[in-house]
Amino acid sequence: MDKKDIANIRKQFKVDNDLLTIHDIFNVYIMKESSEIYHHQSMPFEFLEQEQQELFLENFKKVLSGQLDEKLFELKFQREVEQNSQLILHQGLLSNDTEEWKGQMLKLVEKMLLNKQYEMDVVITFIHGEHMKPTKRKSEESEESGRDTVYSHPFILCSMNKTQDPKKELLFDYVEREFKYNIVVDPIINLKAPMSGFLFPSITDNASDVNHVLYSAGKKNEPDYHFIEDVLNAEEIMTAAQDKLVFEEIVKNVAGDQKLNTTTLANVYEEINRVAEENEEDDRPTLDVKDVENVLSSSGIEDVNTDKVSSAFKTVVDNEKYEFKANNIVPKYNSKSIKIETKIANISISPQDLSHVRHILLNGKRFLMMEVEENTVIEGFEMIPEALFQKSPEEGE
Repeated sequence: MDKKDIANIRKQFKVDNDLLTIHDIFNVYIMKESSEIYHHQSMPFEFLEQEQQELFLENFKKVLSGQLDEKLFELKFQREVEQNSQLILHQGLLSNDTEEWKGQMLKLVEKMLLNKQYEMDVVITFIHGEHMKPTKRKSEESEESGRDTVYSHPFILCSMNKTQDPKKELLFDYVEREFKYNIVVDPIINLKAPMSGFLFPSITDNASDVNHVLYSAGKKNEPDYHFIEDVLNAEEIMTAAQDKLVFEEIVKNVAGDQKLNTTTLANVYEEINRVAEENEEDDRPTLDVKDVENVLSSSGIEDVNTDKVSSAFKTVVDNEKYEFKANNIVPKYNSKSIKIETKIANISISPQDLSHVRHILLNGKRFLMMEVEENTVIEGFEMIPEALFQKSPEEGE
């Protein structure tokens, strides 16, 4: 499932959209003290008032928001697991009976509560629906509209949301002309920041893929492994941040005692970006052990060979066939995504400009030097260039 597929689904979640049909909505309220179901309620989605529909639709869009491998993760189901969630979801997807569908969703809720204590009351929302994607016209001459033929995708979406205590407020009563303390005891369901969620099934090449599920984490690079492994029964994942750390460890392992300078690091990023651009038809280009070997040897790191790189893969990830996603290990190439932090100042530059930065040692002191094409202005004052080296009095005679 790529970012275009996700974006296409996300934009369907709006009121009065004829390409989206939501049959039922099922809300389950969980008490934090007991980790038990306090109440659950199901109704046709169309029975909700429009304001309520809009609140939920915005919540569902947030579940499907974020970057792949940072906040969204396409997961593959494990095999041979008792009470497999893939089977539960598939049976719920195929069911046309609301009670049967609710029963399958409650099985998932039971798995969410097993050996799990939440810090606040939680509301788990499920919807059962169908979204459609129009096909493109075969030719300009064709009279058949894209709306005449569509790809149909039945789906189940889950959103988990925390509750919060109502605000204590002072109100003014216009009628009685007096100040009143607003006493509200009902908890507020925070639909603006889902804790977690998922979309089943995944989509590959406009076809439903019941072997995968799209999982949504509450925060970037902080997936809930209990939810992934014990609730969804999915295989292990690597976040973008973890992918980058693994790559860095492999580079250090291959480089050995060699110290990288800014030029070498800039070359590494440039080589990886080139690989990504050469495979731009692939939404998520990857680098295997051979690609990493080529990148490092082309970047100026000495004594790079296949055995050394393979050994580094085995040492760091214990898998010589591991593949990195190029977008995970290179900061955004054309934006100021590299942060250089010092005690004096913090600087942000783009990977393509890293080659203009030098870290030098002069007279026993460290300096960060940047090549610039324009005059430097500080607080409105234009700075004159200073000579880095000066002649000694003897040399001047």
